[in-house]
Amino acid sequence: MTGKPKLWLRLEGLVLLIATVILFAGQHQKWWLYPVLLLAPDIFMLGYLANTKVGAFFYNLGHSNFAPSILILLAWRVDSKLALAIGIIWLGHIGWDRFFGYGLKYDSGFKHTHLGDLNSGKR
Repeated sequence: MTGKPKLWLRLEGLVLLIATVILFAGQHQKWWLYPVLLLAPDIFMLGYLANTKVGAFFYNLGHSNFAPSILILLAWRVDSKLALAIGIIWLGHIGWDRFFGYGLKYDSGFKHTHLGDLNSGKR
């Protein structure tokens, strides 16, 4: 992906990151929680220890909006403020990644993403 669509997706990531900081502020949680958990979704990269197909599956599971959105909906339903805050931070991580040019992975390798090839140097 190149050009304006890539720019739009990166700007969308920045807006998501900023929105999650604002939403987190409204949760009245301890502020240290946000930076401590911001990179936690990267644990999903451990799937690459098995192979690229398993790695891409788990990475994408942890880096698409699906799982944190489900967590947020469930947290809201059961009124769990901590789980809601974690879901918000998780979405913030996704926004962070998209803003810096890291996209969802293809089965062919970690550096092949929907936002382009990380080997190209153009993120």
